[in-house]
Amino acid sequence: MSPLLVFCIVVIYFGVLIFISYLTSRNTDDRTFFNGNRRSPWFIVAFGMIGATLSGVTFISVPGMVKASSFSYFQMILGNFVGFWIIAFVLLPLYYKHNILSIYEYLQKRFGQSSHKTGSLFFLISQMMGSSLRLFLVAGVLQLAFFDAMGIPFWVCVLVTILLIWVYTFRAGIKTVIWTDTIQTAAMLISLIVTIFLIKDAMNLSFSGVVSTVYQAPFSKIFVWDWQSGNFFVKEFLAGVFIAIAMTGLDQNMMQKNLTCKSLRESQKNMITSCSIYCFVCLFFLVLGCMLYVYMGEMGIAMPKSADDVFPVVAMHHLGLFAGVVFFIGIIAAAFSSADSSLTALTTVVCVDFLDIEKREHSKQKKIRLSVHILMSFIMFLVIVVFRILSDKSVVTAVFVIAGYTYGPLLGLFVFGMFTKFRVRDKAVPIVAVLSPILTYIININSEKLFWGYKFGFELLILNALITIIGLLLLSKGRDDSPIKNNSLEKNNI
Repeated sequence: MSPLLVFCIVVIYFGVLIFISYLTSRNTDDRTFFNGNRRSPWFIVAFGMIGATLSGVTFISVPGMVKASSFSYFQMILGNFVGFWIIAFVLLPLYYKHNILSIYEYLQKRFGQSSHKTGSLFFLISQMMGSSLRLFLVAGVLQLAFFDAMGIPFWVCVLVTILLIWVYTFRAGIKTVIWTDTIQTAAMLISLIVTIFLIKDAMNLSFSGVVSTVYQAPFSKIFVWDWQSGNFFVKEFLAGVFIAIAMTGLDQNMMQKNLTCKSLRESQKNMITSCSIYCFVCLFFLVLGCMLYVYMGEMGIAMPKSADDVFPVVAMHHLGLFAGVVFFIGIIAAAFSSADSSLTALTTVVCVDFLDIEKREHSKQKKIRLSVHILMSFIMFLVIVVFRILSDKSVVTAVFVIAGYTYGPLLGLFVFGMFTKFRVRDKAVPIVAVLSPILTYIININSEKLFWGYKFGFELLILNALITIIGLLLLSKGRDDSPIKNNSLEKNNI
């Protein structure tokens, strides 16, 4: 694609998002940024959440990882499905019951201030790293497609990218994100389907031929029963369950969308609907990956050095201009549908959990929120630039490894709080939260020696959470039979 065409696509795309921002930011107040005044239609939230859950990581990395791990990734998706049901009927009732803006406010009521700040801080680290890695993908594509041709350095590309997100989210926050995510999810799914069709036509296959090709390909194996394998079904499935709970149910980014629904029942319908569609979409991404590798083999296309480059290379250089345009729109949509809500969630957590914005004078709340929003944007910019310099891993693996270490303490804190009656020494909780990932890492690098050749995969999250729970038990100081009261968290004035 020519740089001029890329520029026109970006201008039109963001023009649409900014127009949506204008429409959704009318008649708003301070509460709108954080919870959309709880007026979002559940089916709109459900559809938009698909794009936010998938993100640019799935869009690029999942098709690329098919050659190395076949369809075994779907084992984790099956676990995700179970995890989403647990979120819908265990976590969402808890959040709605306490009428909270930040889900980590629960930790304050259950354990105390130190636990609250610890949970919020671990989310900030996890979300900043994860959202930066995802946005790194689209910045790289923009750099190759436009900025390199203009002789513009990568840091300028990142700065422009984040500035565009800030422009359409700074007024109405989550209310705008709900609607822009809907548009971006549609763009991403259209890109996925159109690419599969274009490969089908390029290989002169019928629909039954596509099914036969995928079935016969060496990449289509789903289930792995070797217990020593990193892709063993049981640990992939369980990892999928707990990754969904941690990275969605305990993630302010994802839960903030759910909490904009009018009622608990609508939020639950949203969760079940979105997770059902999500599973089918992930399967189609795996099918796309299989078709990409088969197509490259038949056409004699050289394999890129990085698996993350397989989809971009084929779409932008071997399937024609239309495929390149469709891919480009899809990757922008996939990345920004995650990044915009991440920026909103990061701003929410800092404002609510660390700055107690609801206790500030009403006249100062908007100024505080805007300042934090700018600060979070700047930090994201720095993280992306640093990752560009240092990264040499598959992005999908990097994101889940980071999540395994940072979401583990969060999962442990919530599980301990919800399913035990023990009190803990609140001021010592940060120590447990820091030591748990360290111990997890030590066990992981020595797992083959300690556990007869066993290799950990994404189930590191479970181990991390378990170590956190053990640490909290050691810090426990008797049972706490007093119920968590609702009213203290219902007095938010935002």
